[in-house]
Amino acid sequence: MTGAGNRVTGTVTETADVQAAYRQCETITRQQAKNFAYGIALLPAPKRRALSAVYALARRIDDIGDGTLPQAEKIAELAAARESVAQLASGGTAADAVAAGDPVLLALQHAAQRFPIPVAAFGELIDGCEADVRGTRYATFGELEHYCRCVAGSIGRLSLGVFGSSDPAAAEPLADDLGVALQLTNILRDITEDLGNGRVYLPAEDLRKFGCTLTAAGDGHPASMSGQMTELIRFEASRARDWYDSGLRLLRLLDRRSAACTGAMAGIYSRLLDHIAAQPRAALEHRMSLPARQKAVIALTALAGLARPGRGSSDGQTELGAPARPAEPAPTRSQP
Repeated sequence: MTGAGNRVTGTVTETADVQAAYRQCETITRQQAKNFAYGIALLPAPKRRALSAVYALARRIDDIGDGTLPQAEKIAELAAARESVAQLASGGTAADAVAAGDPVLLALQHAAQRFPIPVAAFGELIDGCEADVRGTRYATFGELEHYCRCVAGSIGRLSLGVFGSSDPAAAEPLADDLGVALQLTNILRDITEDLGNGRVYLPAEDLRKFGCTLTAAGDGHPASMSGQMTELIRFEASRARDWYDSGLRLLRLLDRRSAACTGAMAGIYSRLLDHIAAQPRAALEHRMSLPARQKAVIALTALAGLARPGRGSSDGQTELGAPARPAEPAPTRSQP
């Protein structure tokens, strides 16, 4: 786990170039972050700009892994991104040189000097993208959990650097847990799409448990699936809900606006998970998403401090905006 000790050092004046770099990152976020943008919009301007810079670099890394380049070229581009991140995290003149010609890196460099953003955590995101490019599959849920922590837990910790917390030591693992929950939701939403792209994320041990076979597309063969897929999806959705229950304890350790941002993003994904669990067959037939109006209502509710996603009431809502206090012990999670 990457800590806040990897903060970029030095000083970057907010020049016109820096301001333009932030605007570019905010544009990328608005245009490409279909769910993330709803939460970011609830933050005060400095945090909103900083988190947009985090998102813009994460989006760039993801696009390398999901793009159309040959595998070897993707690996090379990810290696170059890793080097840029390492130089940015180290600070000094090397970081200045890397950021100078790249608006996204320039904005991130400035943000990391204003907030304790653990920039080196992008290396974990790159690890996860490399696993995608190589077509890695997961034998156990423990292996999948590690992948989720790389690609989503890292973003949670990067975001936490922007948010700040009343108890950083307690908040960091909770940000990781929430990242696992969000990534599991993505995996369940995209089973069919991922198969078509040659990727299988669901653990082999779970596939065996439910008698399921997933065959990814490749070598001219179409993707296919068989077995008790609806039961498997409901099982994995219940497991993801346990991770939400753990990760959402983070909200108590954040200021109101940061809690609203996190609650809005988590609320959108949590509601999506509810739809997937309720209609697993439909989730396999088309990519589920929430209407924009429903996303906006979730975001506004989070900003009002009235509710957050979780268990404990008939509509899946519990209190948001409670005073910061130490987190309770994590609930027991579903096991295979």
